[in-house]
Amino acid sequence: MQPLQWYPGHMAKTRRLIEENLKNIDVVVEILDARIPFSGRNPSFDDILRGKPRLLVLNKYDLADQAVTDCWIQAYGRQGIHVLPVSCQTGQGVNKITPAARELIRDKIEREQEKGMTRTLKLMMVGIPNVGKSTLINRLAGKASAKTGDRPGVTRGKQWIRLKDGTELLDTPGILAPKYEDQQVAKNLAYTGAIKDEIMNVELLAYSLLEYLRDHYGSLLRARYKLEHIEGLEGHELLESIGKNRGFVISGGEIDMERAANMVLDELRSCKIGRITLEQPEEDGTLPL
Repeated sequence: MQPLQWYPGHMAKTRRLIEENLKNIDVVVEILDARIPFSGRNPSFDDILRGKPRLLVLNKYDLADQAVTDCWIQAYGRQGIHVLPVSCQTGQGVNKITPAARELIRDKIEREQEKGMTRTLKLMMVGIPNVGKSTLINRLAGKASAKTGDRPGVTRGKQWIRLKDGTELLDTPGILAPKYEDQQVAKNLAYTGAIKDEIMNVELLAYSLLEYLRDHYGSLLRARYKLEHIEGLEGHELLESIGKNRGFVISGGEIDMERAANMVLDELRSCKIGRITLEQPEEDGTLPL
């Protein structure tokens, strides 16, 4: 498989938007999908944001494996990176975002208060597509201020949103890195819907996903798809068994593998298989290189 690369015009425009507004921002809130806490980070942000105080928010925490999320929080914490697990759907942890951002610039706020200055906290919300950023912002605002959708690329322009406590948020469109050399990172993005399904082969995606689930979440896989034996089975064999069990049979008795693949991806994304995290920190608890 070739390295996955693209750079649609709206992504280049978003990069310029972020760079142009950065000087007016106090803290950048980087939204990640808790199921891919490493793959879901755009490596370009380190260059674009140029050392601006940053808070990592692991959204969709309620869809991820809680024990693995805790390991990721510890791994990032050892790097001095502050992380908050939240759920844009249930609201869990959302009210901690603004206080956590203020804490990151507490010294600056205190210095300004000593001079009699009152600050309006300004946050920039960034992330890759389809991490639930707009839904999260609507939770913070208490109203439908940002456009939302279940597909990547819904937000296309910047939006300033004022919260009840006076905090101002700059919402920006999701932006991917121009190129992904690491194929596993590309797959993880595709599993969660950050990359449109048309770009990848859904059957191949389902094969590799099922092999990961076989190795890390075997009990959930067996229970969801009524599979008795999964040990040693390859991804295509697992998908064929799932298709057969679900009755996805077409003419000649063949299994409709594409339909089965789409179903498995849909059920992963909607948490019907169970709470799953698609990558783990290194065995020693550190972040991947």
